[in-house]
Amino acid sequence: MLLDRADRAIVTALQENARLTNVELSERIGLSPSACLRRVNTLERKGLIAGYHATIDMAKIDYDVMVMVQITLTGQASTILNDFERAVVRIPNLLACFLMAGTKDYILRVAARDVADYGQIHANHLSSLPHVQSMESNFILRSVMNRGLPVELL
Repeated sequence: MLLDRADRAIVTALQENARLTNVELSERIGLSPSACLRRVNTLERKGLIAGYHATIDMAKIDYDVMVMVQITLTGQASTILNDFERAVVRIPNLLACFLMAGTKDYILRVAARDVADYGQIHANHLSSLPHVQSMESNFILRSVMNRGLPVELL
């Protein structure tokens, strides 16, 4: 999908603050409110804007530990992948699951209140996932960057 200057400006502004009103957004990018709304609706309809989300400060709700878990499965057959995916999405503390190309098959992002809580998540959920050959837990010390796609790449 090719984006012109106005579309790129809309996407950039909404990546920074999805709570902008249409009037605020239109003023920021230099379009009339009706033209701005029409463009936003088009970007949503075409699927470029797939949703609007709130970013939660996990530490404020006492989830102080984030863990990236690297998983290697016993094989790559579709039944193995499907079994694993059906099971992993039921883990309540799982925030994200990525199928990878490379030395690991999946990377999971898991939220825990503390290290002991992660130990319980590991014992009660992760260790019983089907077809897991190996699992490596990497604790996130801090987030250095987490952003949307820069405007120059749109």
